[in-house]
Amino acid sequence: MSGLRRSQVSYKRWKDTDIRNIRISDSSSENNFTFFRRGTKTFSVEDAVEAIGFGKFQWKLSLITGVAWMADAMEMMLLSIVAPQLRCEWMLPSWKVAFITAVVFIGMMVSSSLWGNISDKYGRKVCLILCMLWTLYYGLLSAFAPVYGWILVLRGLVGFGLGGAPQSVTLYTEFLPVKYRGSSIILLGSFWALGAVFEVLLAMLVMPTLGWKWLLVLSTLPLLVFAASCCCLPESARFDVLRGREDKALNTLKKIAAANGRCLPKGRLIANRQDDRGRIRDLFIPEYSRTTLLIWFIWFCNAFSYYGLVLLTTELFQAGSVCSVTDSSGLEPRCSLGCKYLTFHDYTDLLWTTLAEFPGLLVSLWIIDRVGRKKSMALCFVIFSLCILPLYACTQRTVLTIFIFIARACISSGWQIAYVYTPEVFPTATRAIGIGTSSGMARIGALFTPFVAQVLLKYSVYLTLSVYLICCLLGAAACWVLPIETTGQSLQESTPTMIEQEKMERPQGSADSSSNMCQ
Repeated sequence: MSGLRRSQVSYKRWKDTDIRNIRISDSSSENNFTFFRRGTKTFSVEDAVEAIGFGKFQWKLSLITGVAWMADAMEMMLLSIVAPQLRCEWMLPSWKVAFITAVVFIGMMVSSSLWGNISDKYGRKVCLILCMLWTLYYGLLSAFAPVYGWILVLRGLVGFGLGGAPQSVTLYTEFLPVKYRGSSIILLGSFWALGAVFEVLLAMLVMPTLGWKWLLVLSTLPLLVFAASCCCLPESARFDVLRGREDKALNTLKKIAAANGRCLPKGRLIANRQDDRGRIRDLFIPEYSRTTLLIWFIWFCNAFSYYGLVLLTTELFQAGSVCSVTDSSGLEPRCSLGCKYLTFHDYTDLLWTTLAEFPGLLVSLWIIDRVGRKKSMALCFVIFSLCILPLYACTQRTVLTIFIFIARACISSGWQIAYVYTPEVFPTATRAIGIGTSSGMARIGALFTPFVAQVLLKYSVYLTLSVYLICCLLGAAACWVLPIETTGQSLQESTPTMIEQEKMERPQGSADSSSNMCQ
């Protein structure tokens, strides 16, 4: 009887086994079968992140990554404030002033893909710490630049470090549940707005008394805060799983669950190693090639228009109105730009237009999940274009401030939504390189925009405005034809090639989470 019972049990176990999940070892020393029973429970990092939810850990992570975002904003806002001062102090022509801005974007353009590759290969945490410490070091050194040549070299190196700042979004995104992902990344953009506002307020206090060199030094304060707190940053569990370090990923998830007062799912953590990470060519496989090119163009248009508007604001405020026309001339108006220091009134108007970042965040929060990522970005581009149209009428300063306020709210809103969409559309294996290359395309747009907003403006107001108008209309069209809508979708972990392999066999490894189950 006992033999019969054992036979029945053996038959039942074989009957309940899913033969699709049998993996045959390729080892020459042994031919053994690994059986996975249908009843064996497993979970992915995505399942764990959803179970853990949004809580204390995400709030803490948002503060640390937000400080890095704030530092990036201050370094960018700094360009439009310091440029008029250096124009007068060193008697620089317009093209040299524009090149001070351009060299920062050259550094960012060169390094963005490199930082993305480092992030995909060696980790999000490693990449973010390295780029922020690099920026801190050269940001402080640039305050001691004695001549024009040195300021170009040092600010270019600052730009090289800032090229890795978008990886803070990569790290943050990979710890967010689907329900909170869109709103959380948008709220992370509030740190950018805070940084831009803080930079203007700092300039109002420092520039009239201490000068531009002290402004450069004090603008590194967020970087110092980040350097002091970066030891608290976790590595992405999604990255650890993809690298085959499932035990480390599980420990990270356990700590997050404990911090949030939640439980991990029961079973074993699925770990699928992928060694081919961070390759640019993976962005051009058939499933992603069209999406990649459109996203690159959208980022280009966002940066070109956003930074163009920031630079255009200070130039137009210095001129007193959009343009000045002689009474007896029927010629096209030209801006009367020269050596003029920014006044307290200029800083006040600059502050008002910078505060437009906050309404832009509110607009993003309201539309991103209701309208969808694609339509939201397209809508922001269209409204920006409509705000450009009234500027053709040579409006006065008050009207100018109002339309620039609305335009900046829209373009910043659209760019924040692009920061949500991009990490959602690419899998973990290429997510950082996807954001890195998109950021690099944005820097190309930012590289060209000073020569439009600071050089071309001097010769033709109409042509300058037309360039930004056409750019944003094309950006709206690109958003509309994007093939993938990511609203409400889970993050992909592997490239489509790896996904096909996962359907054929079980994961290469797994880590048991049973020791951390809530009873």
